[in-house]
Amino acid sequence: MFADIRGSTSIAEKVGPGEFANLLNRFYEVATKSLLLQNAIVDKMIGDEVMAFFIPAFEKETQVAAVRAAVAILRGVGYKSGKEPWLSVGIGINFGEAYVGKVGTGEVNDFTALGDTVNTAARLQSHAKAGEVVVSESVYSHVADGYPDVPREDIELRGKADSFGVHVISMVE
Repeated sequence: MFADIRGSTSIAEKVGPGEFANLLNRFYEVATKSLLLQNAIVDKMIGDEVMAFFIPAFEKETQVAAVRAAVAILRGVGYKSGKEPWLSVGIGINFGEAYVGKVGTGEVNDFTALGDTVNTAARLQSHAKAGEVVVSESVYSHVADGYPDVPREDIELRGKADSFGVHVISMVE
């Protein structure tokens, strides 16, 4: 899963670095609490984005947990509150095999998730508009009962040869 703030460059320009850091920390708090409640592993906070993954050994219904966390993040920044959200966020979720472990050498290394599944989740996030969770078919097939009648769309993903089937769960009122 990737959750990204929309328009962060213009926000940073308007509010200045100190206030922007405060805004990011508020977002990180909402995101990490939402993710940890669903047994996610918060991989990293990359500027205006949070990357997390779910491991079946920790959470049996990983796809359901990921969507629950995504919805909680969007609610946490104010979607479906009857007011304007205090932050615009888009989220992408994919499911599949990935390498999870240490990468790097010597003094500089990191624990992360890598592979096509992860890259695809990042690409799905880039297609999500503010207030949307873009999920792959493999995710939607596990959450369709909770989000019925969300139509399938075919989108082009950078670096992918074929179009990719997704479902867009919108939290925009």
